[in-house]
Amino acid sequence: MRPVHRRRLAAGLLLAPLLSGCFASNGDESSSPSADGARLRVALAFPPAENFSPYGSDATLLSRLGVTEGLTGLDANGAAAPALAESWTRESSRSWLFILREATFQDGTDVTPSAVAAALTHAAGAKVAPAALSGVDLTAKAAGSHRVRITTADPDPALPLRLSSPGLAVLAAKAYGKAGAVDPVGTATGPFALTRTTGTTAATLDRFDDYWGGRAQASGIDAKFIADGTARTNALRTGEVDIVEAVPVSQAASLAKGTARETATTRTTGLYLNTESGPFEDAGLRAAVRAAVDTSALAKGVYEGHADPGVGVFGPAVTWAQSKRVQPDGRARAADPDGTSVTLATYDNRPELPEAAQVLKQQLEQAGFKVKLVVREYSRIESDVLAGKFDGFVSARNTLLDTGDPVSILASDFTCDGGYNLALLCDKSVDRAVDRAEGVSDVERRRDATMTAEAAILGTDALVPLVHQRIVTGVTTSVRGVLLDPYERALVGTGTRR
Repeated sequence: MRPVHRRRLAAGLLLAPLLSGCFASNGDESSSPSADGARLRVALAFPPAENFSPYGSDATLLSRLGVTEGLTGLDANGAAAPALAESWTRESSRSWLFILREATFQDGTDVTPSAVAAALTHAAGAKVAPAALSGVDLTAKAAGSHRVRITTADPDPALPLRLSSPGLAVLAAKAYGKAGAVDPVGTATGPFALTRTTGTTAATLDRFDDYWGGRAQASGIDAKFIADGTARTNALRTGEVDIVEAVPVSQAASLAKGTARETATTRTTGLYLNTESGPFEDAGLRAAVRAAVDTSALAKGVYEGHADPGVGVFGPAVTWAQSKRVQPDGRARAADPDGTSVTLATYDNRPELPEAAQVLKQQLEQAGFKVKLVVREYSRIESDVLAGKFDGFVSARNTLLDTGDPVSILASDFTCDGGYNLALLCDKSVDRAVDRAEGVSDVERRRDATMTAEAAILGTDALVPLVHQRIVTGVTTSVRGVLLDPYERALVGTGTRR
């Protein structure tokens, strides 16, 4: 089997820093320095899997709870926006100078150029590199008062966008221990400090009064990690929590009036077909799957209208993509399945996925396939998928979570050296299209090249886009200022209160 390597993530869009708000909230987001505020009670869907390491999937938990932040963030249009860095300039094709704002770590030490450089150096040297730095050779050094110079081995016109990744949070010096251990407890820069954790079940956060962005209105957060969607939603109904993320669509209608918040996201649920081995090496059988799938039935039935039918890698939340979409050409003709046996797999952390997979099973069987379905918890199935042990995999993928760069997701997920290539696709025309997109810096031309590359991917039928998800967040009527983030990086901020 071809080994799966991580490749250099593509340079993202070269966008100027914007000062506009990052995304919508469900109420006034202004901060009141004198407010003492009640504590917020929050239920999250995914428990920490890596002891709150800032480099893996737990980085998003820390970001959503307002604990960590990096040099930049994302604004509502997907542009790099100021965070710990007030501004930046590109000095050369491989060098950027970032100007830091005055800020303090939660342990009382100052955010200095040397501290920022050390944090990024630790991230770059991590045993398992953050996704945003996969294959990227990055060097960060202090460059005088409030300045950090970051250079890359290869030109990277979208370094500011890359640095918005939750996996590149800046932590204080004492966070970094021996053997690569990193402890975010009381060492980050966000409005809430992580003070105590209870295994994978709960975490306690207190307000960080010296936050550079203003004192948070809530005095702290009591977070629970409840993987079961029904139990998580029931916690809101019974008044046990104030905010619940990822309410299952089957539960959304049962929420009290005014407590459901729906947000279009950059998350696409797709069926990834194993192109390397098994029946779906045959492009004709992949085309037969694509022809058999009724995406509208999935959006209306399984997702009960809380999703849009799949049209590509990028859905409606990526607003610019819709007018630039290119139709694939040269697709294979659908072959007769003639009883071909296939194994589809998915995971149950997102409750809609097993149901979607069951509907797909029925649709494919009607088309003439014989289908076996495997459902496990995500951490117990990912390695088998990447090893090619299934013929198809139903997965929900946030296309802009790791770097905010659409080209990066195409490089990671669909090229020969892609580090998260669930379809095990290795197609020269796809690689050429992605490589061309990687080399374009102009915003509009890069977007055009991105959609041309998307069309090349869809033309292989390695991915059958199923739905573009809208997430439902449960919020009690007494709570204001919850952050409704299409990138799923944020949930609570300085203005979130009850």
